[in-house]
Amino acid sequence: MRRRGGCALTSGPGPSEAARTDQDLRREVIRRGLGIAVAVGTYGLSFGAAATTAGLSVAQACALSLLVFTGASQFALVGVLGAGGSAVAGVATALLLGSRNAMYAVALSGLIPMSRKRRLLAAQVTIDESTAVATTSPVPLAGLGFWTAGLGVYVLWNLSTLLGAVGAATVDTRALGLDAAVGAAFLGLLWPRLKDAPRLAVGGALVAAVAVPFAPAGVPVLLAGLALVPVLVRR
Repeated sequence: MRRRGGCALTSGPGPSEAARTDQDLRREVIRRGLGIAVAVGTYGLSFGAAATTAGLSVAQACALSLLVFTGASQFALVGVLGAGGSAVAGVATALLLGSRNAMYAVALSGLIPMSRKRRLLAAQVTIDESTAVATTSPVPLAGLGFWTAGLGVYVLWNLSTLLGAVGAATVDTRALGLDAAVGAAFLGLLWPRLKDAPRLAVGGALVAAVAVPFAPAGVPVLLAGLALVPVLVRR
């Protein structure tokens, strides 16, 4: 603060104060990204157990997490396979659920400039969590939030998948009730939507329920997703 003509004037933050504020913001963005990574990454345990229970090997479960890395799509794929559905139905359902990541990429392209080489890596970690942290961080720190959350979830999700798959492969899954893991995973995916978009969630569940007696395993989920696409586009 300084005086001019008898009036008190408040000057802006000095260089050291501005630097300190910037450091605090960076720490906050990193803290949020890592917190989300820990919370979400540990769900890989459930996927690893569900995958091996559905008949996949430990290597196949880990390969899905390494290469696909879209939680809902992965659960959908092993859910269809575990219910006796075909690989085609499982992959189609997984692709439908994973298509939202393309929308995220469009939204982030103007927010986080990056080279072509980095875009390849960014495509792998463009998920709900990395997008959420990026878009809710100060614009100059959007990239920091994106990479912290995306890479954090990727590393922890894959480690958790390995632990869950190995653990489920070494025990009697039916004796422990783990054969219900896939169904529980689907309920876990549906439950948050009942709060965020109850009509869409209930509508999709009704479409799937009606199709169950007539369609092969995996197809009801696919039909439910396709039925809701026009509604989502209009919204």
